[in-house]
Amino acid sequence: MAADLLRRLLAHPLTASLAVDDPATTELRKQIIVTKPFLKAIYDEWYGMLAGEVPGGPGLAVEFGSGAGHAGEFIGGLITTETFWAAGMQLASSAQAMPFKDGALRAIVMTNVMHHLPRVRLFFAEATRCLRRGGKVMMIEPWVTPWSRVIYKRLHEEPFDPEAREWEFAGRGPLSSANIALPWMVFSRDAEKFQGEFPELKIERIQPLMPFRYLVSGGVGMRSLMPGFTYGAWRAVDEMMRGQGMFALLVLNRV
Repeated sequence: MAADLLRRLLAHPLTASLAVDDPATTELRKQIIVTKPFLKAIYDEWYGMLAGEVPGGPGLAVEFGSGAGHAGEFIGGLITTETFWAAGMQLASSAQAMPFKDGALRAIVMTNVMHHLPRVRLFFAEATRCLRRGGKVMMIEPWVTPWSRVIYKRLHEEPFDPEAREWEFAGRGPLSSANIALPWMVFSRDAEKFQGEFPELKIERIQPLMPFRYLVSGGVGMRSLMPGFTYGAWRAVDEMMRGQGMFALLVLNRV
């Protein structure tokens, strides 16, 4: 198909031949982010937004799925984790089975992680247990809008099923297992159901982001489609079209 051909032609040469679940792919993606100015600016903006939501007071701040990112440069004292050992990680841990005591955390940070969790209720239960009152879950995740439906359905390699009735999906590997629509399903389509099941995690903020910037950056899997100096111009375009965001900042407050 045309979309498959386009992805192959634009695939980043560093990771084109590697399996997505291979830890080496994560290591190379870290290199890709820091060497693509446009993409690096996107991650810097995301991490700045997440850092601005981290509550003060007692407790630890932990990031799950840290592998290719650099959130620790923005959030002081952040504990970085991945499901497998990787350079720069302080802990090998799953967000669905947290190795922390009850009430030990003030912040849980994730970037593009929740939609890879095949049993997301385990994550919510663990977040409820490990966060102290007033602690927060802060995430950047894919979001479903009329525009993003077109992109995720036709151009993205990860599974996208906004019509799925269940929040769970088959688990194959930490990155190959996914439903891009999961965050939207839980916090928008099924928001009443979520609050009924997890009343101690209040949905505090949903802010759609970036209808175009991540797309034209090429992300971590494709070559950049725009030079870094155009970032400001594309930010202006995104601001005008924010309601059609491909991503969202999601904040949950532990009450």
